[in-house]
Amino acid sequence: MNLVDSSGWLEYFADGPNASFFTEAVEHPEESIVPTVCIYEVFKVVSRQRGESAALQAVALMRQGAIVDLTESIAILAAELSLEHALPMADSVILATARVHQSTIWTQDADFEGLEEVKFVPKGA
Repeated sequence: MNLVDSSGWLEYFADGPNASFFTEAVEHPEESIVPTVCIYEVFKVVSRQRGESAALQAVALMRQGAIVDLTESIAILAAELSLEHALPMADSVILATARVHQSTIWTQDADFEGLEEVKFVPKGA
């Protein structure tokens, strides 16, 4: 399974320099999970930059994957991972969700660089 984090979705939607890196994961939603925190982050950024209609279109594409809610067990694991890796809240929720669902994270967020089961590309690479 694949999990594209918020930075990956935003890069893909903006057709940024790393968009092609995320294409494989984004274009196979049957093999993807999408944490609700990613929907929050992507909707917020796209809405601010391009308006609510574009944000709703972005979320519609994201919803083709399996949506994963933040459960109590994911929240507790996220807190543990946040302490262990000094991760911000959203990143720790994404990491915990990936671990619970045995998924690979696709990202350009440097907070994930070097972690197991992460496919990382530096921003602007």
